[in-house]
Amino acid sequence: MKNYLEEYKRWLESPYIDEETKKELRLIEGNEEEIKERFFKDLEFGTAGLRGKLGAGTNRMNKYIVARATQGLADFINSKGKNLAQKGVVIAYDVRHFSKDFARISAEVLAGNGIKVYIFNDIRPTPELSFAVRHLHATAGIVITASHNPPEYNGYKVYWDEGSQILDDVAIPVQKNIQAIKDFGVIKKIPFDEGISKGLIEMIGREIDEEYYKNVLNLALNEEIDKNIKIVYTPLNGTGNIPVRHILSVRGFKNVFVVKEQESPDPDFKTVGYPNPEDIKAFKLALKLAHEKKADIILATDPDCDRLAVMVYHNGEYVPLNGNQTGAILIQYLLSQRKKKNLLSSKSIIIKSIVTGNLGKRVAKEFNVETFETLTGFKNICGLENKLEKEDYQFEFGYEESIGFVTGTFVRDKDGVISAMLLSEATGYYKKFGKTLVDVLNELYEKYGYYLENNFSLIFEGIEGMKKINKIMSFYRENFPKQIGELKLVKYIDYLYGNIYDSEGNKIGEVNKDHILSSNVLRFFFDDGSWYAVRPSGTEPKLKVYIYSFDKDRKRSEEKLKLIEKTFKEIVKSV
Repeated sequence: MKNYLEEYKRWLESPYIDEETKKELRLIEGNEEEIKERFFKDLEFGTAGLRGKLGAGTNRMNKYIVARATQGLADFINSKGKNLAQKGVVIAYDVRHFSKDFARISAEVLAGNGIKVYIFNDIRPTPELSFAVRHLHATAGIVITASHNPPEYNGYKVYWDEGSQILDDVAIPVQKNIQAIKDFGVIKKIPFDEGISKGLIEMIGREIDEEYYKNVLNLALNEEIDKNIKIVYTPLNGTGNIPVRHILSVRGFKNVFVVKEQESPDPDFKTVGYPNPEDIKAFKLALKLAHEKKADIILATDPDCDRLAVMVYHNGEYVPLNGNQTGAILIQYLLSQRKKKNLLSSKSIIIKSIVTGNLGKRVAKEFNVETFETLTGFKNICGLENKLEKEDYQFEFGYEESIGFVTGTFVRDKDGVISAMLLSEATGYYKKFGKTLVDVLNELYEKYGYYLENNFSLIFEGIEGMKKINKIMSFYRENFPKQIGELKLVKYIDYLYGNIYDSEGNKIGEVNKDHILSSNVLRFFFDDGSWYAVRPSGTEPKLKVYIYSFDKDRKRSEEKLKLIEKTFKEIVKSV
């Protein structure tokens, strides 16, 4: 832990910190707890970058922390030779407070280090940044976003030349470079306008949009669909409004209704508060409009438009689908249509995270499509795609339970624009047969069994919360139940060590360490096909729990979910 009072004093006395920031810091003078929260550590540069609350301090998102991170990235790029600097870095940003400012500061630092910059002229969805890195053959990309976090957060994600988020081979040296910067005075920077006049900073926009849209539209599989379906869409005051509407319009969907109150960018997300479409509360205004318009589906994208949630009109009500269910439906639709068109190969694959359910995997097996697993996060899913592509595998689909999906190979991240188009297409296709997406899901359950889920988080804020999460993980490693009701544990995996154990703790194998790196995740498997996993969140103060039951009978599958949850919570309560 840093000496937070000394660090606080250093910021107040630094000639490189502006008066406005110092004024903010003077307001917390004497409030040791607040000073501690802001300065007890550096905001961690993880494998995807930074994410934190806005404000002054080393453990906050602000222009100094962003500039330092960018200097660390610039030092890494320049250490690899002039060619990488010339290929440049693409920068995009979302609607949040200071996103544009942080994007421009990042451009100024990169240009100050002699690195070419391509910066979008306005807000863009995160997946378009991934596309632009590939399309422009750039060395790297930066997107300023905190995805679906509350309004007081912002973040900084870094991508490498394949268009996917950086992994440890880049993140660790960049992190070391950042840690070596002890004084903001060493950060090289030139004014934005000077960077433009020198040709080091180049604004990009419409030409990239058009190429991106063209690639998205090329993923369409079927014209034999009902294009008169009614779609209600909400961008939740984020970046999705223009791209999603454009794609749906060009695809010929005539009845797309946008939630007016959530159409325009709003960094405070006043209409929703917590702009996470996984949370059913985010659909409140969209549901109202859907009832008025008698919509077939409701689509919602998160603020940076990389994730998508859906509600489906079925038997007189709107039914929310979770990420596992949506993923399985998309796999069924994509693979069945691609099979008809002879587009699948003997090396077709899907990739999912280790905490994503198995229904999609079971569907893929029906089409002789292999499923690969990797750690949570699309940095890992698309990082594995990059590796497997070199082994001549054909990537069909990647997804995780937290409503992230992608198909195609031109974007190496989850993509809410692609997902919105394909879910709308699937809805129009099945409607021609008198089916809703819920009917399709129920058919999958009837055919393969009831793969159900109950995913929840236990929230532990602040420094004490972090300690509590670590304590629970350590305790659970030694005190997990070997039987829950009639469910008998057959094996478990500790991804921290990469080992597979039997129920008695004897090592019986190892995970594929080329595909799955070390991570603080525990996963427990029962004799009936049910399983659950526990891990600390990498971006939020949460302990995440993923419970998956399986049974041929729905009621019994639901009972298993409840029993596993009850047992887990009782054990954790004692820690």
